[in-house]
Amino acid sequence: MGKKNFSIETIVVGYLAANCYIVFDSASKNAFIIDPGGDADLITKRIRELSLVPKGIVYTHGHYDHIGANNELKSLFKVPVYIHKKDRDFLVDSSLNGSVFLGLDEKYGAPDIVVEDGSVISCASLELRVIHTPGHTPGGICLFFDGVVFTGDTLFNGSVGRWDLPGGSETELKVSLAKLSKLSPETKIYPGHGEPSTIGEELKNNPYLKQ
Repeated sequence: MGKKNFSIETIVVGYLAANCYIVFDSASKNAFIIDPGGDADLITKRIRELSLVPKGIVYTHGHYDHIGANNELKSLFKVPVYIHKKDRDFLVDSSLNGSVFLGLDEKYGAPDIVVEDGSVISCASLELRVIHTPGHTPGGICLFFDGVVFTGDTLFNGSVGRWDLPGGSETELKVSLAKLSKLSPETKIYPGHGEPSTIGEELKNNPYLKQ
C-alpha cells in the first residue's frame, strides 16, 4: 500500500516472551492484533488507552505462545481470526499448538478466515500482504506492508525459528528465508521474539541468511 500514517505497538506477552503487535491507522484508529500469545489484559489495556478499534486478530502461525489470548480477545472485540490454511488445525489441537508439552490442553475455536500466499488482509488503509513462509510450522506466514514485515518465528534478529517441532522442515525454512531475502534491504523486521532488525542487517549478520 502507499505511504500511510500508521503506528506499531509492541507488547511482550506470556512466559515465552512473544511479541504481540498492534498495528493501527493513526487517523481512523482501525487496528489489527498480530500474535496475541497471552496477557489478554495487557493487550486490552493498551488498546483502550489508544482508543483503537480492532478489526481482526492475525496469526503468523499456530503455536501456543502466539495464540494464547485468542479466546479472551475474540470474545471481547468480536473480530475475525485469520490464520494460514495449513495451520488452521493448530487452533483446535493442543498437540499441534504445543500447549500439551507445557502440561496444558489449550484449544481454541476454528479460524474465521484462512489465508494463503498472496492473500491481503485489509481494513481501509491497513493492508497486510501474506507471504507463506513454512519451515517453523506448515502454515507459517509473514505479513508485509509499507516497508515493514512481521516475521513471526520464521526470521529473528540474528537467528531463525526452530524446525524440529511437529510440522517443521529445515528444507522449507531455507526456501522461506530465501524468499524473505529478496525484500528490500531497508525493510524493517518485527519478529515473533526479540528485537527488530532490517532485511539488510540480517543479510550481513544473520548466519542463516548472510550473503
